[in-house]
Amino acid sequence: MANSKYEYVKCFEAEDEVMYPNIIVVQIGSFSEKPNDENGLNLMNVCAIKVLENFSDVIFAYGFSDEYSFILKKETTFYQRRASKIQSIIVSFFSSTYVTKWKEFFSQKELSVPPSSHSRVISCASMEVLQAYLLWRQTECHISNQYNTCLWKLVFSGKSEKEAKEILKGTQKQEQNELLFQQFGINYKDLPQIFRQGSCAIKIKVDDIVKYRENGTPVKRPRKKAIIVHSENIATKWFWNNYSCLTEELGSLTEGINKIKPEYLRSFLFESRLMLSTWIVVRIDGCHFHRFCEDNGFQKPNDEQALKLMNSCAASLLEMFKDIVFAYGVSDEYSFVLKKDTLLYQRRSSEIVSAVVSLFSSMYVMKWKEFFPEKEFKEPPYFDGRSVCYPSSKILRDYLAWRQVDCHINNQYNTCFWLLVKSGKSRTEAQSSLKGTQTQEKNELLAQFGIDYNGLPIIFRMGSSVFLDRDEATGNDRVVVEHCNIIETSFWKEHPRILDEGESLTAP
Repeated sequence: MANSKYEYVKCFEAEDEVMYPNIIVVQIGSFSEKPNDENGLNLMNVCAIKVLENFSDVIFAYGFSDEYSFILKKETTFYQRRASKIQSIIVSFFSSTYVTKWKEFFSQKELSVPPSSHSRVISCASMEVLQAYLLWRQTECHISNQYNTCLWKLVFSGKSEKEAKEILKGTQKQEQNELLFQQFGINYKDLPQIFRQGSCAIKIKVDDIVKYRENGTPVKRPRKKAIIVHSENIATKWFWNNYSCLTEELGSLTEGINKIKPEYLRSFLFESRLMLSTWIVVRIDGCHFHRFCEDNGFQKPNDEQALKLMNSCAASLLEMFKDIVFAYGVSDEYSFVLKKDTLLYQRRSSEIVSAVVSLFSSMYVMKWKEFFPEKEFKEPPYFDGRSVCYPSSKILRDYLAWRQVDCHINNQYNTCFWLLVKSGKSRTEAQSSLKGTQTQEKNELLAQFGIDYNGLPIIFRMGSSVFLDRDEATGNDRVVVEHCNIIETSFWKEHPRILDEGESLTAP
C-alpha cells in the first residue's frame, strides 16, 4: 500500500492469529432455504468439494442442513493462521460457488435473493476437542433431522406449523420414532443417509494417468481427490483410520466418546466483540484478483465495467444493511463503514465480516452478466475481509483519506506501467523505469504519451464513494455512487448526516 501521512491508522488493526498447535475449524451456515431438500444438500456438498479442491490446506469437511465445518491441517500456515482472513476467504469462495452452481441443481428456479452466511472459527486445542466437536455436530444433525422430519410430516398431513410444534414439544427420540412409524409408516433408519448422517467431504489418494509409454502401458501419478462420503459416526477411530490424509495431517482419534457438552465446545470459539462506541470498518479485498482479471480479459490498468460491478454490489449492501452508512471502493477493494452505535450481530466481528463478505461475493456473481453479458468467468471470484474499530470521526476520515491517497498513487503508477508495457517494454523493464519515481516524474512520463493525468476518468483517480443521500424530488433517501474528494473536509460538511455524532469537522 502507498505511503502517506495517514498510514498511522494501521495501528488500529488487531491481529487474530490462531496459535499452533490449535486445529482450525471454520463453521459456516445459513445457506439453504429449508432443511432436507436433497438438491439443496447436494449443492452444498458440491461447494464443499470445490473448497477442498481450491484450498490445499482444507483437508476435511462435515455438513448437514444449512451448515458446513471445514478443518484445516494441523500445521497450516494458511494466511499466517489469521482467523478473520481464513474464515472470510472460505465463506466468500463458498458463497460465490453456491451462486455459480445453483442452476445445476435448481434449473427451473431463479435465485432471487443473494445467499449470505455467518461463519466463525473454532480453535480446537487438541484432537480430543476436535473429536468432541465432530460428535456434537453429527449429534445435532441426528436430532434436528428427526425433529424436522416429524414436524413437516405433521404439517403436510394437515396440521398447522404451530400445532405440529406443540405436538412435538418435549418429545424424545423414541417417541418421535414411534410417531413416524405409527402415523406415517416411516422407519427413521430407512431415510436417506444424507439426511440422517450428514455429509463428509474428504480427500483420498488416487492414481491419475498422465501419459502412456511407447509400449502402451500407462504412467500414473498420485494425487488427492475430494469426494463425498456418508458415515454413521464420523467421530470414531474406525472412521478416521479409513482415510490416511486425516491421520497424516491431523493425528489419530482416541476410542469413541459418547457424550459431549456444547458448553464445553463453545469455550473454544475464536470470537471477539468489537468495542462499543467506535466506528466499525469492514474492508474486503479480492483474492488472487490479478489472475482473475487476466483470465477474464479485464482492461489494463483499469476496467470501468469491473469497477461499476464492484460499485453496484456495494450499493446493494447499503440497501440491505441499514447500519452501513458509507462505503469507499477502489480496484478490487471496498471499505464499509458501520455507524458508531451499531449493534449488528451484537458487534461480533466474525458474524459482521462473514455476512458482508459472503453477501458481496454472492452479489458479484449474480450481477456479473449485467456488466459482462458476453463473458463467463472460469473460476468464481472470492474476497477476504477484516474488521477494524476507529474511536473517532477524525481517525475514521483519516482511514478513508489513506485509502484515497492509495488510490491516487496506485492508479498513477499502474497507468504509467501499462503504457510502458503497451509501448513495447517488458514488465520487468517497465518496473525498472518507474522505480523511485515521484508524482511529477510520472506526470512528465504520461505527458510524453500525450496524457494529462488529471484528464483521466475520475472513477480511476478518486475511487468510488457510496452513501445515502436525500432525493429532493421525493424527499426519500437513496443510495448514490459518487467519485469525489473525501480527503478534504468539504465533502463531509456537505454530507453531515454520514458522520452524525456532533463532532466538529476540522481539517485533518
